[in-house]
Amino acid sequence: MPPEHIKTTHRGRIADLHAGRVFAGEIEVREGLIHAIRETGGDAPGEGFLCPGFIDAHVHVESSMLPPAEFARIAVIHGTVATVSDPHEIANVLGVDGVRAMQRMASATPMKIHFGIPSCVPATGFETAGAVIDSAAVAELCKDPSLTYLAEMMNYPGVVHRDPEVMAKLDAARRHGKNIDGHAPGLRGDGLRAYIEAGITTDHECTDLQEALEKLSLGQKILIREGSAAKNFEALWPVLLEDPGACMFCSDDKHPDDLIEGHMDQLRARAVARGVPFIDVLRAACLNPAEHYQLRCGTLRVGDPADFIRFADPESFEVLETWIDGACVARRGESLLPVTRAEPVNHFGCAPKSAEDFAVGVPGPVTLRVIEAVDGSLVTGSSKMDARVIGGCAVADPSRDLLKIAVVNRYRDTAPATAFVHGIGLKQGAIASSVAHDCHNIVAVGCDDESLARAVNLVIEAKGGISAAGPGGDDLLALPISGLMSAEPAEAVATEYGRLTRRARELGSEMHAPYMTLSFLALLVIPSLKLGDRGLFDGGAFRFTRLFD
Repeated sequence: MPPEHIKTTHRGRIADLHAGRVFAGEIEVREGLIHAIRETGGDAPGEGFLCPGFIDAHVHVESSMLPPAEFARIAVIHGTVATVSDPHEIANVLGVDGVRAMQRMASATPMKIHFGIPSCVPATGFETAGAVIDSAAVAELCKDPSLTYLAEMMNYPGVVHRDPEVMAKLDAARRHGKNIDGHAPGLRGDGLRAYIEAGITTDHECTDLQEALEKLSLGQKILIREGSAAKNFEALWPVLLEDPGACMFCSDDKHPDDLIEGHMDQLRARAVARGVPFIDVLRAACLNPAEHYQLRCGTLRVGDPADFIRFADPESFEVLETWIDGACVARRGESLLPVTRAEPVNHFGCAPKSAEDFAVGVPGPVTLRVIEAVDGSLVTGSSKMDARVIGGCAVADPSRDLLKIAVVNRYRDTAPATAFVHGIGLKQGAIASSVAHDCHNIVAVGCDDESLARAVNLVIEAKGGISAAGPGGDDLLALPISGLMSAEPAEAVATEYGRLTRRARELGSEMHAPYMTLSFLALLVIPSLKLGDRGLFDGGAFRFTRLFD
């Protein structure tokens, strides 16, 4: 154990978030705990500011394509000391065994990853996942004190209409004193009131200010999300002025190349630049999630674990050092945590597909119901376009950005579900991914059936990954850990992911994060039109809908 872990003294301008003030002082750390905090007066004798570490208040670690310890190794560089993590991605693949696998993998890092209990596995009854976590399994998991909350309740129609199975999960959480996280995009009025009355305390799905203010007025806490796909900060930052004590920050889903660039540190300077008081920004970043979720991380009080950061100034929030339990885990852009390897758990059971498997036969000229993909948003639109028909089949028409989308059940061998999507922008080839929220079947978009089959088969042969197929060759980033995470070091994964993103752009997509957008086109619980492995789904009406109008 290094000497600095035993006793250290840290000097600088200390942000006391409990008292709401900043003062020159020093922090004495002994045996991993805050032993004393002293006000020194005058100019701060140390460099920069000292405050509690940043907390990601809602994240799916699996979406970084990194196992927990590798995610943590990079996130600490950006001042993150803890997360509130929903493991429902791997739970949809492996069930309770997936939750336990994530806990084991997280034990390899000092970062304080607080896992919740997945509430919706699968997210709906309209698609095929690799496992089911029912109310009995939720009740059993609630007995585990290390699982600190019931994770996002995505089945908001089930809550509003008081579905017995859904309510049994909520009741189990309440009996064991667990907070219940929400997920209700666009829900307003009487439906929202019924949802909140069921005991659901947070929401991270707001996309406009009025929705956030209504949820805030009804007692929910608002998590301002800025991830790789959903970017809601610009719309929601004014809620920090309305009720800063009820706000937190989260990333939800952060892909590896974006994580290398930044994590929870990125929103602080933006909020201060818009006039949000410095202390209120830090409370939302550090204190509010720690108190709401009763996390086991310190908030810079005597007796707390010594989890804190040193940052340069309130304008840049450049993180200079990150400390967890009194040990320095990152300094000046360098992680001090070791590279780790994770166990290769998986569930894959489908055979390769042919181009003919993706054919869409039609009786004649038809109008298609088309998914409208939106860059930077999980929400999709719905439109109608005339089909291009060749040889009795509706085919993609890249000249109109009308592409074919397919979802392939990866757990057993069945026929693909097919539909059409506008907004991805490919001009040739296809892209595919086994990261396909939330059931994580294989989702693919392409300009022709041959390319679709090639992209999908690359993923099947690797038993998980993201791929691109088209002129210039085919490419793959393998994800052998549940088809969600890589076994390689984070930097290599970020490089490979960046290469695949560039390949998608070479094929014509101009999206910021084409693979992240692709991964949400199968998420049925987000409006309005999505595709699951059993067919086209209207997320607003919460039912299947026809491909042909």
